[in-house]
Amino acid sequence: MNLKLGYVILYSLDLSKTKHFYQELLGLTLRNEIGTYIEFETGNTILAFNTREDGRAITKLPIPDELRKEQTFELGFVTEDVEMMVKKLRAAGVPILLEPVEKPWGQKVAYAEDPDGHYIEICTPVG
Repeated sequence: MNLKLGYVILYSLDLSKTKHFYQELLGLTLRNEIGTYIEFETGNTILAFNTREDGRAITKLPIPDELRKEQTFELGFVTEDVEMMVKKLRAAGVPILLEPVEKPWGQKVAYAEDPDGHYIEICTPVG
């Protein structure tokens, strides 16, 4: 059996803010929108969002009502111009968690926060 990551679904408090962040600020292409469910093209894996309320109704999982500051994952977006993307996000009022830095392996990395507090890594390609 060969598993492939097909999609990631994150749950949002305000879908309109989430859609604006990923579509207008990050520049992702909207792939699908059905009610409170939206999908973005990101290459081989689809990035999807749904409201927390509908997520609970569909999955029966204990999705919290409120924002949480602690995170156990990040979404990484690769670009050749990390500084330009950070500048664009900052101008739109997006919290920048870590300014662009070069890692020992040569990759440039910065971190921002999406409207639901998810960590967003903006980085150059590795290697």
